[in-house]
Amino acid sequence: MNCGVELEKSCSTWNSDEGENVLGTIVNSLAIIGGALVGILFGKALPEKIKKTVIQGIGLAVILIGLRMALETNNPLVVIGSLVLGGIIGEWIDIEDKLQQLGQWLESKFAKGGNGNFTKGFVSSSLMFCVGAMAIMGALKSGLEGVHDILYAKSLLDGITSIVLASSMGIGVLVSAVPVFLYQGGITILAALLQGFLSDPVIAEMSATGGLLIVGIGLNILEIKEIKVGNLLPAIFVAVPITMLLAQMA
Repeated sequence: MNCGVELEKSCSTWNSDEGENVLGTIVNSLAIIGGALVGILFGKALPEKIKKTVIQGIGLAVILIGLRMALETNNPLVVIGSLVLGGIIGEWIDIEDKLQQLGQWLESKFAKGGNGNFTKGFVSSSLMFCVGAMAIMGALKSGLEGVHDILYAKSLLDGITSIVLASSMGIGVLVSAVPVFLYQGGITILAALLQGFLSDPVIAEMSATGGLLIVGIGLNILEIKEIKVGNLLPAIFVAVPITMLLAQMA
């Protein structure tokens, strides 16, 4: 009975805040569309060194966002334990490799359909924008906390990437905004519905653990150290039972 009440409360909260919760995903989709249009019209005229410098700047900003999230933890042991156990689970499943195999399989299936650059641009960019920890973490944070800083940073990255891709692959890159919106929006809606079942301390530790993964993404963007962030994704969800267990023991 209580579960029904909690679900009803969660649905009511979602209905009242749905526009705000998906704002990050809307901005992300518009950034892809805008970047693709710029790429189609002017992309080849933009110097490579400018693209590289801007992406490096965004990489630094991503690290800052991740550090701010990580410092929200109330118990660093939760974050450490989550990363260790989550990393073991992720490596055992080999999430990163599975995602890459899925991407290669989808691309080979769709790319041989004979639609040329449109299909290649659509599939390649859709996978690039959807398959990754930043898309998942950003959508989760939007749904659980109504905070969109991760997706805003991702929007800048995706916008610049879409300029580069669209300059050579065309309008298929622009259309990839649709699966991005559906994918991230779906995760956001699910997270918003689950919000009523998760306490504030649990959400804080999930956010802090995810923050360190965001730092890892920033390091990857800057090419400082290649980190398999995908294999650490289970850590976000492992933080839930660890936080609950420690709360019971306290």
